[in-house]
Amino acid sequence: MSGELIVVIEDEPDLREIVAYNLEREGFRVQTAADGRQGLELVRRLRPELVVLDLMLPGLDGIEICRALVSDPATRTSRIVMLTAKSDESDVVLGLGLGADDYVTKPFGTKELIARVRAVLRRGPRRDANEPGAERLVREGVVIDPDRHEVTVDGEPVHFTAAELRLLHHLAAQPGRVFTRAQLIPRISGEDAVVTERTVDAHVRALRKKLGRWRELIETVRGVGYRFRDRRR
Repeated sequence: MSGELIVVIEDEPDLREIVAYNLEREGFRVQTAADGRQGLELVRRLRPELVVLDLMLPGLDGIEICRALVSDPATRTSRIVMLTAKSDESDVVLGLGLGADDYVTKPFGTKELIARVRAVLRRGPRRDANEPGAERLVREGVVIDPDRHEVTVDGEPVHFTAAELRLLHHLAAQPGRVFTRAQLIPRISGEDAVVTERTVDAHVRALRKKLGRWRELIETVRGVGYRFRDRRR
């Protein structure tokens, strides 16, 4: 898995140099930026496979960069690993909810960072269920096949609407990641329809009903939104 392009956005010069050096030693191509605006411009120009993104940055912080990258079709396929000095659970949930794929809390070892980067890159570019070639997913007794527009639960086919399939696939493709209701609205509404956060709750209730004994795979994160259970944790 060598040769992927990684952009490192970190304002601490020593840390930026250490991270870049160790990634290059592992065979990755690396470009760096020292502030948020420069970093966002670099990612938009280079479209790397992965961004190592510090949460606290001058000019434009990591929260704003995450939002910008995930909302832009040109950059939304780039994976994101956040670096954060904040270790409490609420900050971690916020970072993941904004669009990051994983996080590493400072101070960290370079081996840990490399392992996280490799694990995220193994997922490949981020895809949605409404994109051609979206990944077929197997989660416990649930199989989601977007190309065939099919979902089976314990081997039995179950009918899901197009919106329900998009929502289920989006959650299941990134287990453990928390999504706010606002982030999930586009998976239900498409480009033109107007829906509310209450509509998201209704769709989640429908998903759980159709998943039967696997309904608990979709977890509610109180005060935030929803996530698909990550059995690895």
